[in-house]
Amino acid sequence: MTVLCINFGGEGNGIRAIAESRRDLHLIEVKSVPELLLFVRNATCNVVVISCATPSDRTDDILLEIRRNDRNLPVVFDCDRATTDDVIRLIRLGAHHVWSGDASVDRIHSVLDQAAEAQRETRGQGKPADRNEPWRNTIVGDSDSILRMLDVVRLVAARRSSVLITGETGTGKEVIARALHAAGGRAHLPFVAVNCSAIPANLMESELFGYVKGAFTGAAHSHAGKFEQANGGTIFLDEIGDLPVELQAKLLRVLQEREIQRLGGSETVRLNLRVIAATNADLQSAVQQRTFREDLYYRLNVVPLHVPALRDRRSDIPALVLHFLTKICSAEGVPVKRVTTGAVERLKAYHWPGNVRQLEHAVEMAIVLSGERELLDMTDFRILQSSGLAQARPDSDVLLPKDGLDFEETVSRLEWSLIQQALAVTNGNKARAAELLRMKRTTLLARVRSLEVRREPLVLTACA
Repeated sequence: MTVLCINFGGEGNGIRAIAESRRDLHLIEVKSVPELLLFVRNATCNVVVISCATPSDRTDDILLEIRRNDRNLPVVFDCDRATTDDVIRLIRLGAHHVWSGDASVDRIHSVLDQAAEAQRETRGQGKPADRNEPWRNTIVGDSDSILRMLDVVRLVAARRSSVLITGETGTGKEVIARALHAAGGRAHLPFVAVNCSAIPANLMESELFGYVKGAFTGAAHSHAGKFEQANGGTIFLDEIGDLPVELQAKLLRVLQEREIQRLGGSETVRLNLRVIAATNADLQSAVQQRTFREDLYYRLNVVPLHVPALRDRRSDIPALVLHFLTKICSAEGVPVKRVTTGAVERLKAYHWPGNVRQLEHAVEMAIVLSGERELLDMTDFRILQSSGLAQARPDSDVLLPKDGLDFEETVSRLEWSLIQQALAVTNGNKARAAELLRMKRTTLLARVRSLEVRREPLVLTACA
């Protein structure tokens, strides 16, 4: 095993002790980032170790640069000190593991061996070996945001720690929850999903915790609640932000004590399960507004996991379209249809406010309405026809609505959007924004003044 190490002020005692005690480990210590990247690009190591006193913006940047050069090369952090936030951030950025200065020699041995084995499996394949990760096929895409999320899934899947999955409606939060369950040691045990927004408040307690015969009028027999049904496996609490306030205290106690009592009963049921919650709401704001308990929020948010919106991972859309074509056509018992390149490009340009779920429905509608044709084009995707300019990106071709459009207003809207984007990415620097738009600074200012006659004024900084 060849380990490449660079030191940013850390003691680095752990890795040196390992190198001295293992004849099969070759340690290469480099002094500069360019030298480090030279070894990375030449594929001359199995693992990279970044030693530092504490993680910083600089070490984050180095990690990202290594990932850009070789996504399959494991990067391990040897930190003298690292907070929980540091660890979560580094894992999200793609680190294989983070250990602190007090890590045992056996633990470091294990981490390096696991990292080297992962690197050997993926070397030359260009992507992780899915044969040992069947759950990976349920998460479609290889964009940076998805790959970072998968790294976190792999890291925490075997743990019992609570996970809070956030993301907009339709992004696939339950898919991620099921992947967490399937990737861990509980895969053969129950996965029970509960939609907290779909159960009436007066039935929520009995649904979650169960009840005994005679507990209330109509309770003709005892009933195991969702927590008992999930015991040993995973319970997924979807839309946790909609849980009634009066039940939040009871849920908190269950998470703390790992036990429940059925409604109307006295027998205690011990729990051994994984709790995963999900929400599309801003729970931090809910905590401030006292509609969600702060202690429950922190109990659930041990490992935060954010699912990106589809518009933030547009490069995954072609793979998602193919996935849905295969899935839906197979279910319908028809040959798998194809989509023209032009249609795929338009699908990539669409805003997708309903995210992956909306894309799946659009593909299903196109399949159903296309009849016997095997090749789908733009006309088969009704969502593109009905959206017109409203959801199209400024850099895409404009679709002409069936009832026409106001040409001057359309051009003005496109121009306004491009100027806003240029100013946003340059933090309001007018000179740089003008360069991006290939125009003179004075021309940009003139266009802004002209467009502001009909629209809200743009906020410009004093940058030259």
